[in-house]
Amino acid sequence: MPLALVVLTAALLAAGHTSTPAGGTPQTATADWLDRPLANWNANPRTLPAAPAIAETRDALIARCDIQQPGTTGEARTVAAAGWIPYRHLDRDLAENGIAVVGGLTAADGMCRPDAFNLFVFVDGRFVGTLSPSLMSSRADGAAGAVRLLPDDVITAEFARYTATDPLCCPSSRVAVGFRISRESQPALSPVEIRITRG
Repeated sequence: MPLALVVLTAALLAAGHTSTPAGGTPQTATADWLDRPLANWNANPRTLPAAPAIAETRDALIARCDIQQPGTTGEARTVAAAGWIPYRHLDRDLAENGIAVVGGLTAADGMCRPDAFNLFVFVDGRFVGTLSPSLMSSRADGAAGAVRLLPDDVITAEFARYTATDPLCCPSSRVAVGFRISRESQPALSPVEIRITRG
């Protein structure tokens, strides 16, 4: 049975209204931003957000989970310099046409799924924002799934939506958020629409 798509187009709120300052300290995991009109939390990214404290040592976490890091690219080095452990989201390298999406985590659960993580977007080596305004945890409401780099400088990212009765394996639905990249004098990343996908 084909999936039904309900497309909701949301106007961006004023550029000064942010959920998490792009250069500030990450907030704890929350998915309530998916329930509101989209605010452009990437309006003025200055520096990549600093990572929260890592409970395990970096080396111990990387060794325990055999974390597949995205090589020694400049983007990965920038993510690491902010205190994150760079990783390949869903074991994929996401880079083409000067756009790169690099995962950064600070913890992993017992089965080595990313915890306290975010996805950082770069254009021509310059940090332009994150795909979520807050930290994410695997198998929790708002966790990022598939990310796709599309033509015309568009990125889509799916986010899991859980209800109180959903088993951890199986969220009731997923929300796909579209992002548009501007390559004007200063590259920018803006969320532009939400599509709710239900089974």
